[in-house]
Amino acid sequence: MTRRNEPKPSDSRELLASVSDASADTEYFSPIPAGYRKGKARYVIVMGTVMSGLGKGIFSSCLAKLLQDKGLKVAPIKLEGYLNIDSGTLNPFRHGEVFVLDDGMECDMDLGTYERMLDQDLSRANFATSGQIYSDVLHKERHGGYLGRDVQMIPHVTGEVKLRLRRLAMETDADVVFVEIGGTVGDLENAFYIEAMRELAYEEGPHSCCFVALTYILEPRTLGEQKSKAAQLGLKQLMQLGVQPDIIACRCEHPVSEQARQKVSVYGNVPLERVFSMHDSASIYMIPAMLREGGLDFEVIRLLRIEDRIDLRVERQEWGRWCDFTDRIGKEVREVTIGITGKYTSVRDSYASILNALEHAGIALQAKVRPKWIETTHVTDRNAAVHLKDVDGIIVPGGFGIRGTEGKIACVRYARENGVPYLGLCLGFQMAVIEYARNMCGLSGASSTELDPGCADPVIDILPEQKRIEGLGGNMRLGGRDVEIKPNTMAWELFGRSGSVRMRFRHRYEVDPRYIEVLEKAGLVFSGKAPDQPIVQILEVPGHPFFVGTQAHPCLTSRPLRPHPMFVGLVAASARRRYAEDDLPDPLTACRACASNGYTPPRTV
Repeated sequence: MTRRNEPKPSDSRELLASVSDASADTEYFSPIPAGYRKGKARYVIVMGTVMSGLGKGIFSSCLAKLLQDKGLKVAPIKLEGYLNIDSGTLNPFRHGEVFVLDDGMECDMDLGTYERMLDQDLSRANFATSGQIYSDVLHKERHGGYLGRDVQMIPHVTGEVKLRLRRLAMETDADVVFVEIGGTVGDLENAFYIEAMRELAYEEGPHSCCFVALTYILEPRTLGEQKSKAAQLGLKQLMQLGVQPDIIACRCEHPVSEQARQKVSVYGNVPLERVFSMHDSASIYMIPAMLREGGLDFEVIRLLRIEDRIDLRVERQEWGRWCDFTDRIGKEVREVTIGITGKYTSVRDSYASILNALEHAGIALQAKVRPKWIETTHVTDRNAAVHLKDVDGIIVPGGFGIRGTEGKIACVRYARENGVPYLGLCLGFQMAVIEYARNMCGLSGASSTELDPGCADPVIDILPEQKRIEGLGGNMRLGGRDVEIKPNTMAWELFGRSGSVRMRFRHRYEVDPRYIEVLEKAGLVFSGKAPDQPIVQILEVPGHPFFVGTQAHPCLTSRPLRPHPMFVGLVAASARRRYAEDDLPDPLTACRACASNGYTPPRTV
């Protein structure tokens, strides 16, 4: 709305704050949500140089945790440059795993890092892509939202980015919003994000934003010394875009030398004490201590002038809990090997949440968990024993498509018949149903209509109510769902005898209700189901040391101080099988021990 009759503020920033809609009378345009108070929230903006994949999400989440531990409310957001509306259609080979939030948003795997490190559930407000931004801008343009203005990258697209950040700050009542921009500053698709951050710092005023540049220090083996030239050029490119970094984090395999830090300090125009060595660590959960020892948490607090908001008493308590957890890392008394039988095994990020969940369970049980990657494309009933001979437990993870599925079924059969602890996740749950139907129910033609639309016994199928909405593209079950747990089952014991838990899903196909009775009569137990619906979501095989499958992805909700019971049970059963020691806890005892040691149980309904 044009404010023709209002007095013009003397300060340009006041004018920016007062103009929330497009106007033909001014070049200022910065949409601001109603009720937004400038100065309430501060912003930490993390960007990368040299190359992607250096750990911007890890750095940002660890720094956010340190501020959270001081009693501050933090809210992360990941800004992605690709034009996809979400991450749901991305191939794991290209972009790692798809992480699903409780509200059903399919997003980047870095959102999983934030959820684990901050121990909080995020939402679609914490994730944005260029596709989302452009769609919103074009929608507004088509509906007259810009009052006849020619819609441009600046100020309209950048304005939409700032609007999202301010809305997030308001909705979460955040003291500090952590903004991570995917990729690097040299990526063409990131240019408008970086410009939006420059504008945000200008509009919000001094001490409102802290810019962090994550860079890479090369360490060629043939030279035997660290080289900072690539980092210098990346920082120069960032400053050419109008952004002066306040902190520089230097990624490197080994601690960055004083000389390299000095060069980066000079070329980046950043004080040496704010040039930080973020070298490789045994676990990402050790990095908060690395940042804390370097004093970066207090550097950020001083830069943002929020010293008066911190609570050191809260920090002592929270940091003590975290140190109790990290003190157990590297002090394992035994180790187990878990076979991960999938088809994306060449890219470890495809199973990032599974690896994290195994690490959480292993730390809680003081067991070193070593994954063994097993590509299932060539696994059969005849050679399964050869592929699985060295594993103490087996995970069949989720996936889509037919490739490798018969190999997964062979792995399931081997685990069931040989007493090997087994955890089936999503597709792994479906493969367990198919294997049981074929070999225990006599249904040799059992399969899934995803794999074989004309199979004789479609024990896995799209349910009728899902088929009705298939044409609308809405037949995927996504996000958090309540799961009703059957009393006196292993699942009931694993979840602390809770009658209901909340888990996250990402699938289309279900167990066809027509086959449930047949499977149960043959001995399979469905211990978890959807409330008021004929949808089964957890299975188990009685008498087996540990044979559990779930249509859900429990790895998505495992946290460092709250390891998921299904993974704790798997690791405990695997250790018990490997060492054959009677004094080792069984899966149920292990889960109870975790709770008594301060590892809180999962969120229940």
